[in-house]
Amino acid sequence: MVKIPVIFEDEYLMVVDKPPGLVVDESSTNKGPTLVSWLKERYDTLEYHSGIKLERMGIVHRLDKDTSGLLLVAKTQTALEGLQSQFKERIVRKEYLALVHGFVEKNGVIVGAIERNPARREKFEVSTDGKEAETEYEPAGNFQSCLSADRFSILNFQSIFNDLNKIQTRKLERMHYNEFSLLKCHPKTGRTHQIRVHLKYIGHPVVSDEKYGGRKIVRLDKRWCPRQFLHAGEIGFKHPVNGIWIEFKSDLPHDLQEALGKLHIINS
Repeated sequence: MVKIPVIFEDEYLMVVDKPPGLVVDESSTNKGPTLVSWLKERYDTLEYHSGIKLERMGIVHRLDKDTSGLLLVAKTQTALEGLQSQFKERIVRKEYLALVHGFVEKNGVIVGAIERNPARREKFEVSTDGKEAETEYEPAGNFQSCLSADRFSILNFQSIFNDLNKIQTRKLERMHYNEFSLLKCHPKTGRTHQIRVHLKYIGHPVVSDEKYGGRKIVRLDKRWCPRQFLHAGEIGFKHPVNGIWIEFKSDLPHDLQEALGKLHIINS
């Protein structure tokens, strides 16, 4: 049975900390463990204690396979409907940490409808024909106690790319490859791949994002960052039964902390 940390649980809901590499939903194409299969094993049945079969085992929202962080699971029909309503009314507050290519100096809002790419069905894109989507973002600033800025470059650039010749190295410099920003992202809607698509749209793709980062760039990223640098670090919502506002946090996982450790700060 896959290990998934439970951050909070009562008789109505659960907050779990999804590890990277774990798929949320079961499908015919995925043969490995999923969050749904973990929930089935945990409860030994498709029904929770309420006696009501819940859609997708009560999972209220999704995270991509390689995105880590906090997820809500309802345990009763009342809780499920209440949490779904909060997402629809944009009451739920979510914060993601994303390391992106390029320097981002100011806060911003990305408004761009999203739809499935007709040529590559596994990808999504900004399109006037898509569903409404909005993402707020801001430089992370004083992230944890060890960092004092939000702009970074690779500390040991030459050692990580020591197999490249001078011409190739200069090409990376002209591409400004060695420029990164840590962002706090707050999605106001919940479209598939929303943060990743929106950040790509404004020219700041997430580091090591295999779908939206570009094949050549991601190949370079993977030398020092093993997976897409996106983590659902905070979530806040009203308890669906008692109405009390509650918030939860998840620390940046070890693999992403190690990737940050290979960068050095560029003071503004």
